[in-house]
Amino acid sequence: MTSIGGAGTSGMVDWNLAVATATRLVRPGPEVSRDEAREVVAELRRHAKASEEHVRAYTRMIPEGTEPHDTPVLVVDRAGWIKANVAGFRELLTPLLGKMQERRSGSAGSAVLGAFGGKVTGVELGMLLSFLASRILGQYETFAPATRDLPAGANGGGRLLLVAPNIVHVERELDVSPHDFRLWVCLHEETHRTQFTAVPWLRDHLQGEIQSFLAATDVDPGTVVERLREAAQTLAGGRPEGEEGEPSPSLVELVQTPEQREILGRLTAVMSLLEGHADYVMDGVGPQVVPSVAEIREKFQARRARGASRLDLALRKLLGLDAKLRQYRDGERFVRAVVDQVGMDGFNRVWTSPNTLPTKTEIAAPADWIARVHRKADS
Repeated sequence: MTSIGGAGTSGMVDWNLAVATATRLVRPGPEVSRDEAREVVAELRRHAKASEEHVRAYTRMIPEGTEPHDTPVLVVDRAGWIKANVAGFRELLTPLLGKMQERRSGSAGSAVLGAFGGKVTGVELGMLLSFLASRILGQYETFAPATRDLPAGANGGGRLLLVAPNIVHVERELDVSPHDFRLWVCLHEETHRTQFTAVPWLRDHLQGEIQSFLAATDVDPGTVVERLREAAQTLAGGRPEGEEGEPSPSLVELVQTPEQREILGRLTAVMSLLEGHADYVMDGVGPQVVPSVAEIREKFQARRARGASRLDLALRKLLGLDAKLRQYRDGERFVRAVVDQVGMDGFNRVWTSPNTLPTKTEIAAPADWIARVHRKADS
């Protein structure tokens, strides 16, 4: 088993065990022959390359004649997605886990952590990742450390992951053109890659916000472990799906401090912008290169809205995935409204600096962002 970022354990979480657990539990992908699998991988790579030109021309974020620092495109299976994300989680969470490790002694959660330890937490994290690994179509990994198996861009750049079995599963479930659907997915993910390669300060800004959020964490370690256990028990069928009572808060809703709520508001606005922009671009480019884009969008939206089952809905709530669905919707509305009012170049002022990013309030009121950024700049 490949070690994730060095030693397998860090006290609070056994990261290698998380990978092993998730890889063992993740559901198998759709049945495809070896030749079909090779063709899917080859087509996704072709579409990813073609998407670069389409997205750059449509967004006008990268001036002609300039080339941003490139980042690799990796077509992975579910196990590959799990390894990449555990490495990314470890990179981001190390400061928080170090802080929680210090609080172990004498804390209210010390008995829980002492009893279960990093190995059980690794198992529980692995169970959550096994759930997510069958649902992610693609992902731009912003903070991914490079490993032997999973290269990343130079100078801390990320990598673009396309999860081949999940893309095939959804295109079959929706009964849409595989060629069109694969290109449509690549357009969305390439937009994320363009956002981070064309806006040099964006990665550092996001990382700073996330680290500030984690540094302000004042959550009892036992509470975090208990939330992981709740999620794992739900996955394992330990709690009846129809159980009455108040729904469990999401992991994000464990935020307690005013400082964290303020940071989370800014992060929510940025993520809404990034996700909504990617949806806007994929549908804007779509009619030119994806003949069945209207059918794909209609079926995909319906799939997003309904979820797969009551179990799926429960996990979406616990993990905060419902908030991500709102980000797609609210962010796309913001981008569309701004482009309609001031054009694409006017919208692109959003990438000028952290000060021109929309606030959470402005995401819901695009006219306020236009008034703040455009009138101030033009006066």
